[in-house]
Amino acid sequence: MPYVLAVLGLLLLGYAGWLFVNVRRGRPIPGSAYLVLALLNGLLVAALLVWMIAAR
Repeated sequence: MPYVLAVLGLLLLGYAGWLFVNVRRGRPIPGSAYLVLALLNGLLVAALLVWMIAAR
């Protein structure tokens, strides 16, 4: 399970970094980008909660 958390964390960081680079270049961010960012964050939190409950 820690590997899944690491992969989700890396995906979240990579996507946030890509969004940051686009903002710095002056490109507009579509509204769906915020939805994907929230989805990745929600998956990471859900996986962390499942892992914590299973480890208990």
